[in-house]
Amino acid sequence: MNPIAFKIGGFAIYWFGILVAGGFLIGLWTANRRAARYGFDGKVVSDLGVWIIIAALLGSRVLYLITNWGDFSDKPFSDWIDFRSGGLVFYGGFIGAALAVILYTRIHGSQPLWKIADAFAPSIPLGHVFGRLGCLMYGCCFGTTCDLPWAIQFPAHSPAFDALGQAPDDPAHSVHVHPSQVYAALLNFALYGGLAWLYRRKRFDGQVFAAYLMAYSANRFIVEFFRGDYQQEQLWLGWIKPGQQLSLFLLPVGVALAIFLWQRNRSAKREE
Repeated sequence: MNPIAFKIGGFAIYWFGILVAGGFLIGLWTANRRAARYGFDGKVVSDLGVWIIIAALLGSRVLYLITNWGDFSDKPFSDWIDFRSGGLVFYGGFIGAALAVILYTRIHGSQPLWKIADAFAPSIPLGHVFGRLGCLMYGCCFGTTCDLPWAIQFPAHSPAFDALGQAPDDPAHSVHVHPSQVYAALLNFALYGGLAWLYRRKRFDGQVFAAYLMAYSANRFIVEFFRGDYQQEQLWLGWIKPGQQLSLFLLPVGVALAIFLWQRNRSAKREE
């Protein structure tokens, strides 16, 4: 697979950038339709979309630079802000987008935070599907070695090839690895379907977003077992990978948020 989709003159356009942009657009489109269908102001989703895209890109890139600072400390600023060919961390983008939503609702005080969060929640994993396919095309976030029938290989000089080495009988390709990006994409697509179903049946504002935090944390924790792109010094206790570390934090946050919002909703109904 070629990570470059096409070139305009000498300027390369990468599949990663195209697919990430597509993920943002389809995520915002589905959130807008969901909001309009259930009586929520779709214009809020459209306005907020610009905030989310900018904050998510900045957050994901900043966290990537922090976790890989040794590779970027001596490079020019233009390399720091090169989004076209990978180098985005989902949790950083999620944190950036969440802060943008909170700031937006603070500035526009009439906008309900948890209604907005619920409208966006199913669209987050749907957009993430495209992001993971972008990772597949670029070759980052590759899996551990395996000999399963669905194992994949990456071309020479790809991240997996450089990190894990060439196949014994094929110097032009890496060893066979788990398609961890595909695993993540499939789980995110399933999560999108589950959250879209829950949105139509939710009992209190914030329920769908809290469910997303819990379910995505579990999804990510599982997929990380198949990731082969981490260094030993990045692991906790010799086996807990960075994505799992953040999942261990996010899962209890989701549980606590669900309990808090459910209790608040129940108290509000009693007072009516």
